[in-house]
Amino acid sequence: MKRILSILELNRSTYYDRKTVKQVKGLSKRGRPTPGYSMHKKGHKIPDEQIEEHLMEYYLDDEIGGLGYKKWTSLLVEHHGLIINKKKVYRLCKKLDILKESREKQAKHPRRLARNRIITAPNQLWQLDIKYGGITGTSYFVFMCCAIDVYDRSIVGIYRGSTCRAKDIITMLTKALIRRKIHFKPGEFEDKLIVRSDNGPQFVSHLFGDFCEYQKIHHERIPNKTPNMNAYIESFHSQIQRECFNRHSFGFYEEAYYYIDRYIDFYNAVRPHGSLKNLSPKAFSQLSLAGEIPIQEISL
Repeated sequence: MKRILSILELNRSTYYDRKTVKQVKGLSKRGRPTPGYSMHKKGHKIPDEQIEEHLMEYYLDDEIGGLGYKKWTSLLVEHHGLIINKKKVYRLCKKLDILKESREKQAKHPRRLARNRIITAPNQLWQLDIKYGGITGTSYFVFMCCAIDVYDRSIVGIYRGSTCRAKDIITMLTKALIRRKIHFKPGEFEDKLIVRSDNGPQFVSHLFGDFCEYQKIHHERIPNKTPNMNAYIESFHSQIQRECFNRHSFGFYEEAYYYIDRYIDFYNAVRPHGSLKNLSPKAFSQLSLAGEIPIQEISL
């Protein structure tokens, strides 16, 4: 082989490199595929979507935001126990467009911080958040994004799937707006729906900002490390964790969807809620609209 390569004037490294690479139809690049998660020091998997949320928190922090992806890698290892290197953090930061050199770009949609409000009726304030759970025996995750009405605690919208992108949340919110018959005329501002979220990459994306602007929705984001400002959706996610995720193991996606959908129906229509006079969200909403329950003010 050495003699043949010498006659052909080819380097041995070139020959052996091409020989060992398996040409897989449909793939344009070599190397192992990115798994979509990183390992925690304790042995469990952390999906890339969760890591992206941590990176967005770093990016929006007044002090940590100026450090750059290499320092953020160290913080992910120290604060969140991740086994991750700077090359992967760089790829995720590039995907999110939060590399240090891009900080000078002017935001297309300015960040509106959540502030204290008094809620007196449905469809004034919805809270959004994303939750995920594992598929038993696999490295895959099922993602869930819910929207809760702060006044009557109804889950007005839900998305569940193998990924959770901005366009998935937009589709979910569009269906929720139709079901609740919410439509704002051009120029209206005071009575527009407020949607509150954290600083996850889906919620800070241009696509989500464009959607809120088009629908005349006031989108506000909670400051970093203040989950109490999104307490109602956080509380619901802790309930579904205890009463659904912990009680059922999901062997495949359709099974997860079945149990999640069944729980949402149970929560909205049957489950008594302590802060709603032990009524279900559906019953409370109906009695409230009929005037049989005095208007209550919720300050948050």
